[in-house]
Amino acid sequence: MKSIQKMPDNSLVQAFISGDEKCLQVLIDRHKNKIYSYILMLVKQQELAEDIFQDTFIKVIQNLKRGKYVDNGRFPSWVMRIAHNLVIDFYRKQKHMKVVSNDDNEYDLLNSTKYADATVEDKMVYTQILNDVSELLELLPDNQKEVVRLRHFMGLSFKEIAEETGVSINTALGRMRYALINMRTMVEEKNISLTI
Repeated sequence: MKSIQKMPDNSLVQAFISGDEKCLQVLIDRHKNKIYSYILMLVKQQELAEDIFQDTFIKVIQNLKRGKYVDNGRFPSWVMRIAHNLVIDFYRKQKHMKVVSNDDNEYDLLNSTKYADATVEDKMVYTQILNDVSELLELLPDNQKEVVRLRHFMGLSFKEIAEETGVSINTALGRMRYALINMRTMVEEKNISLTI
């Protein structure tokens, strides 16, 4: 019987999916330097890189168990894409967490409806808008629906969408454009209000 250390990635993945937990550790050991170095190069902070590295393999385990890995002999590339997306998610969250100082202003910035909790009515309207948009999305052709989901729900760039769907960037952009045109038309036809 072949040593577990000498098994190719695809065999290790299949063995892990079948329940052999040791195979995942072999995969991690085999690719950790490359993946960790890539993350560290992007974030330039050791502790943050370690956190994202751990999150990457948590997501790898979840995706493997859900059957979301298609074996094409590119396991390290697949893991790198997951790591890359987690780094992007981290920076997106950081960008949205802006610090506001109240000291430099004559009036109280924080005493504004902009910072107030949403009312029950606002929450209900927002929920209705999300439902309406979801229903409109389902009416789009599959290729347009896919681009909208990858862009707005998964936060992928058009370059990443093109790679994920196997089309050119221009095709991905075109599909998004047509999706938006189609959704606007449906909003007008159905007389839907998408504002709070």
